[in-house]
Amino acid sequence: MKRRTVLALAPLLLGVGGCGYNQIQRYDENASQAKQQISVQLQRRADLVPNLVNTVKGYAQHEEAVFTQVAQARAGLAGAIQTGDPQQMANANASLTGALGRLIAVAENYPQLKADQGFLRLQDELAGTENRIATSRTDYNQAVQAYNSYIRTFPQAITAKVTGAKPRTYFEAAAGSETAPTVDFGTRPTTGTAAPAAPKKP
Repeated sequence: MKRRTVLALAPLLLGVGGCGYNQIQRYDENASQAKQQISVQLQRRADLVPNLVNTVKGYAQHEEAVFTQVAQARAGLAGAIQTGDPQQMANANASLTGALGRLIAVAENYPQLKADQGFLRLQDELAGTENRIATSRTDYNQAVQAYNSYIRTFPQAITAKVTGAKPRTYFEAAAGSETAPTVDFGTRPTTGTAAPAAPKKP
């Protein structure tokens, strides 16, 4: 009955709030594109991990527990990317950061590894990817904030209700997702910058 009532009132409701329909679509598309950029950068990060692990293994073959943790965290991130869920991706990314922190801690015990050119190059690549993830995260959360704010405001809130437009989820890791402190993967002072906080929800 409720569904039939909404459908019956749709022409009237769209007449009142329909002026915001196109803008809702634009905001939604902006958020979708921003989320895709996060996925791209997270996948790039995941793709770099095996080479980093193999490089460390060349010097520290007996650290299997750490290698296993990194592999599990990487698999978790790959699975989260497939879901497309921002919360799952944020949590999995934080978990991988923790696992990589333990891997880098292992590397600190091997001076020759720390001087390995391949290892240094991978650190730089990871640092660059981390910065791009941080930028993509900010862009996405800002796009979500704009979209969510718009569909909650009258009269477009009516249009959102009729068309089924729902609030989007921010890219924010839950407390405790990262079990190790954030590590600066870069070899230069400008790398390894922490990701900015998400915009405050309206």
